[in-house]
Amino acid sequence: MDLLQPHEVTCPHCWERITVTLDLSEPAQSYIEDCPVCCKAIAVSYASHDGQVDDLSADAAD
Repeated sequence: MDLLQPHEVTCPHCWERITVTLDLSEPAQSYIEDCPVCCKAIAVSYASHDGQVDDLSADAAD
């Protein structure tokens, strides 16, 4: 099972679909990533269980 998985989210600033890579070896994680399109900060949070994403959000990091 590959625990580093790409997932698409929508940037909350420019509304472009972007790909983030999630490390599913951790049951939950939050981090800040810059949008590769508009360069604004995105707060990415997710929860996973047995290598599957249960919850994923991408919100504006103010």
